[in-house]
Amino acid sequence: MHIGLIGGIGPAATDFYYRRLISTFASKKVTLELTIVHADTPTLLGNLASNDAATQVAIYMKLTNRLAAAGAECVAITSAAGHFCIDAFKASSVLPVVDMIAEVNRAIEQRAFERVGILGTRAVMKTRLYGGVSCVEVIAPSGQDLEDVHQAYVAMAASGIVTEAQRAVFVAVSKQLIKESGVEAIMLGGTDLALVFNERDTEFPLIDCAGIHADAIAKLATT
Repeated sequence: MHIGLIGGIGPAATDFYYRRLISTFASKKVTLELTIVHADTPTLLGNLASNDAATQVAIYMKLTNRLAAAGAECVAITSAAGHFCIDAFKASSVLPVVDMIAEVNRAIEQRAFERVGILGTRAVMKTRLYGGVSCVEVIAPSGQDLEDVHQAYVAMAASGIVTEAQRAVFVAVSKQLIKESGVEAIMLGGTDLALVFNERDTEFPLIDCAGIHADAIAKLATT
């Protein structure tokens, strides 16, 4: 199956998906057919802040039509924040949409967690991934911690790199959620958090939304 990705939001997330798909397909000895189109991070964040789903869906539709013309047979958005209008996009898309939120909820159901923390943009944290995770209690940072994570995340996503100061924010807030709120794992509710955390050397359990999503895309394309 020819995969279509709406990338660019942000660049590091796009790179993560690209590398993950290349590695997965290579391990399966299957040829990867992939086309990536670029969406603009500041535009998405502006539409998210104003909750302008119609404008963002129109952007996704234009990009999806381009992917379909290139031969893509499915489409996925490489951004957790970008899923704020996922239901409207799925209803309009000319291609089947691989929905990150649905895949993450399904993956969490298979693990024995009861309470998980979440990092990401302000909207993702406040809505607990847009209310799409129903199988566990999702705990967001509060007060200044939430704002600090949001600001650090947005700056990181736009630049495609993480600074040590930004990394310190994410790690400190994660540890605080574990210590004070009793969460059992941290959900990486922003795809660019792959710049900060990985499951190999992080001292607490992670729910890697980007990894779960990329693996779901690969599974669909190879079955």
